Amino acid sequence: MPKCAQLSPFFAFDVDTWSTFNHKSQRLTLTEDELKHCLAFNDRLSLEEVKRVYQPLSRLLYLYYHSRHDRSTVIQQFLGKSIESSPFIISISGSVSVGKTTTARLLHHIISSWPGNPKVSLITTDGYLYPNRILEERGIMNKKGFPISYDVKSLMRFLLSVKDGVPNLKVPLYSHLSYDVLQDEYAIVDRPDILIIEGVNVLQNGADYPEIRNHVFISDFIDFSIYVDADEEYLIKWYIDRFLKLRESTFDDPNCYFHRYARIPEDEAIHLAQMMWQAVNHPNLIENIMPCRGRANLILRKGPNHAIEQVFLKK
Repeated sequence: MPKCAQLSPFFAFDVDTWSTFNHKSQRLTLTEDELKHCLAFNDRLSLEEVKRVYQPLSRLLYLYYHSRHDRSTVIQQFLGKSIESSPFIISISGSVSVGKTTTARLLHHIISSWPGNPKVSLITTDGYLYPNRILEERGIMNKKGFPISYDVKSLMRFLLSVKDGVPNLKVPLYSHLSYDVLQDEYAIVDRPDILIIEGVNVLQNGADYPEIRNHVFISDFIDFSIYVDADEEYLIKWYIDRFLKLRESTFDDPNCYFHRYARIPEDEAIHLAQMMWQAVNHPNLIENIMPCRGRANLILRKGPNHAIEQVFLKK
């Protein structure tokens, strides 16, 4: 059981209990084909788990979303003037290979189907990594994914602008094929009602960026934060499984950053993936990602088969 289960700020639920919080008026409209489009590479999720875990979560987020609008009304009444409505921002964080992308895509789909069909945008913080050439110039290529590897100031400017209702904001895109930020390619975020932001670093604050202390941070903009959690032994297994699957498919592309590993024997590929985890992902998890877990509003705890087994909700 994770340490968070012992912390007083959290209610702890097994999935059977959590599933009872679903509102009967909210029907699951997601189809098997739509679910497949939500799944990240080599991830697994059933419609039954969506119904038992994500539908109650959708209801909770819906209540938080409308509660935020009630507070905005109070502020407007207090100020005696209308203020620009800013988007409700949901963050999804957790380790590499834990399934953040699937959670983010699924919530994007479910929330878009809420009554009134709110306008929902989804971005990842990968686009705000420094390009590989800069990481190499600074000698921190082996720290990719660590706080130091992100252009945090550019990300902060984006979040300030989106909160201010600035239209047609450009968000840089990242390619997992080339393992680099794409040059002159962007997604457009145009005044959404709800913004979902996914990344390993979205719960970090000033304590994690001492070089720019006293400035605002990602966590200052988040209205509701979700941390996807699992034991490291499972994370390593999922990381190796994904690496082997990519070796059989994507690595064959000459444009792939990892193309040189496409033909190595399986035992060498497993050893390489283990070394990469221990050299980069393990220290990042222990030093930067996991310490932020207790800051989340909600923790989704996964078991060995990728299924969510426990949910922790901050009181």
